[in-house]
Amino acid sequence: MKYLIVIPARLKSTRLPNKPLIKIKGKEILLRTYERCLQAVNDPKKIIVATDHQSIVAFCQEKNINVIMTSEQCLTGTDRVCEVAKKINADTYINVQGDEPIIDPEDLKKVIEIVEKDPKKVYNGYAEIKTKHNYFSPNIPKVIFHPTTKELMYMSRAAIPANKSFTFEKAWKQVCIYAFPKDSLVAFSATNKTPLEAIEDIEVLRFLELGYTVQMISLSGNGIAVDVPEDIKKVEAYLDEN
Repeated sequence: MKYLIVIPARLKSTRLPNKPLIKIKGKEILLRTYERCLQAVNDPKKIIVATDHQSIVAFCQEKNINVIMTSEQCLTGTDRVCEVAKKINADTYINVQGDEPIIDPEDLKKVIEIVEKDPKKVYNGYAEIKTKHNYFSPNIPKVIFHPTTKELMYMSRAAIPANKSFTFEKAWKQVCIYAFPKDSLVAFSATNKTPLEAIEDIEVLRFLELGYTVQMISLSGNGIAVDVPEDIKKVEAYLDEN
């Protein structure tokens, strides 16, 4: 099976501008993410950065990272992956968000192994939520899946599942590693934001609303997505400890 790891990297993040090029302990977030992916596949040809800004193109060229320019009109990282799929042919496109500087390479390896066995499904990672803070955080999508098949039932920024007293009991979060067969990306790119996707601002919901099965994969969840400035401190603390 031919797969390609795509790292979407947008410069104009609303919550944290210039995010991919922000340095954490002397190394850019995007470079840290790329190096983690490289640990999983050990082949630079299998990884490409998809961006909308020339400064990221120049940075990638300086670091000898494969890069492709995509439209500024892309609304989501998945839209950016769709543009890559139109230009570079593969069986499966694995999306690793460009703001995951400490993503676990073993998580990525696990996704690749599962995809190689059945490349026709849409996949997304999940992990258990361990703190009340993360359970109530709107920056962390919560995942509801079938207990046996692990197929995604719903995903929300709200604190779900919830009990009557709205206290944290047990929950799972999205881990931002996705895998898409090419036909699903074609359908995704041919459709505007679907109703639930637009409300939640979670693009994987578009696949559900288009009738696709999204297979959830249990991962470590050790990574820390950098969405807001305080996340940088969390990554620094992790790097100090490890």
